[in-house]
Amino acid sequence: MVTIKEIAKAVGVSSGTVSRVLNYDPTLSVSEVKRQAIIETAEALNYATPRARKTALLPTFPIAMASHAEVSAQIAIVHFLAPHEELVDPYYVGVRLGIEARCREYKIDIARVFNPDVPVDLSMLVGVSATIVVGHHPKVEIEAMAKVCPQLVMADYNPRMPQFDCVRADLGEATLHILDSLDQAGYRRIGFVGGYELMDNDALMHGEQRCKAFIEWHEARGCYRPELLALGQSERFGQNLRLETGYQQAKSLLSLEVRPDAILAANDNMAIGTYRAIQEAGLSIPGDIAVVAFNDIPVAQFLNPPLSTMRIPGELIGEVAVDLLVERLNGRDYSKHVTLPTDMIWRGSVNVPSNT
Repeated sequence: MVTIKEIAKAVGVSSGTVSRVLNYDPTLSVSEVKRQAIIETAEALNYATPRARKTALLPTFPIAMASHAEVSAQIAIVHFLAPHEELVDPYYVGVRLGIEARCREYKIDIARVFNPDVPVDLSMLVGVSATIVVGHHPKVEIEAMAKVCPQLVMADYNPRMPQFDCVRADLGEATLHILDSLDQAGYRRIGFVGGYELMDNDALMHGEQRCKAFIEWHEARGCYRPELLALGQSERFGQNLRLETGYQQAKSLLSLEVRPDAILAANDNMAIGTYRAIQEAGLSIPGDIAVVAFNDIPVAQFLNPPLSTMRIPGELIGEVAVDLLVERLNGRDYSKHVTLPTDMIWRGSVNVPSNT
C-alpha cells in the first residue's frame, strides 16, 4: 500500500500537504498544478503495485499487445468531466492516465481533447483517426461524432449502441455483490446515495447501473423502501457524484425517523461527504452506520476509518480503450464489448462479512 510519505517524496511536498489534498481540505492554499501533481502521483502509485502483482490475470489483445508497435494515428479524447471536475475524482484521473500511457507506448498522438469547458467541435474531428469517449454522453452526441469520425471507443460507459467498442466494469453486478455481502453481515436497512441528470422520465432517473441494481435487489426481496434512495440531480451526470452531493443526500437519510444501518455511496467522493454528515450527527462508523462505496481512489485507505470500497480498474479501462482502438485501426471490422473485473476491498467502515 502506497504511503503519504512516498507520495510526498515523489512530488516534492510535505506529507501534511499531501494528506490535506487527498482529504479535500478546502482551507489548503496550494496551486492547481501542485494539487494535480499530488492527485496524479497518488493515483499512479496506487494502481502500479496491484497491476504488477496481477499481470498474469490481465486480458490480452493479440493484435494490439503484440509489441506495442508504433501506430501512425492521431486521436481525440472526448471527456464528460471538465478538468476541475476530474481533479476532484481521481478515478477519472486514472482513466486518463491509462489512455495517455498506452498512447505513449504506441507513439499515438492525442491531437484533440474535448470536455464541457471545451465543447466538441465536429469540424475538428475531421481527419482524426479515432476518438475515445470517456464517461456518460447522450446518444445524440455520440451519433453526431460518429458521422464525422466513425471509429469511436467508449471508455467507462456503455451507451447500448452495439456498433461501437466499449470497455467498462459491470457496476450492476458489483452493486449486487456489495448488497449480498452487507445482507450476510446482518445489515437490514441499507440506504443509497447517488445522482442522476435532470430528466422528466422516471425510468431514466433510476436507470444508472448502481441505482437500478439497488432497487431491483430490494424489490426481489420485497423490502424496497423508496425513502432510503437519496439521489442528487444536476444538468450533467458528472456533476452529481461529488462530495457535496454525498453530504447533502446522506443528511437526508440521517433525518429519517428510522435511519439506515448502512449507506452505499455511488462513488468514494460521495462516501467522503457521507462520512462528514455522519460525523456531524455525532454518529460513529461503523458502530452506528456502515459505509461502502465504489472506485477505491487513493484517499479511501486514509479515511478514518478506512473506507470499504469496490475497486474499479480505472487506469486499466483507459489502457484497454486504446488497445481496442488500435485493433480497429489494424483492421478489426466488428465491435467488442469488454467487461473488466472489480475487486471488493473491505476496510474498517463496515463490520466485514464473515466470508471475506
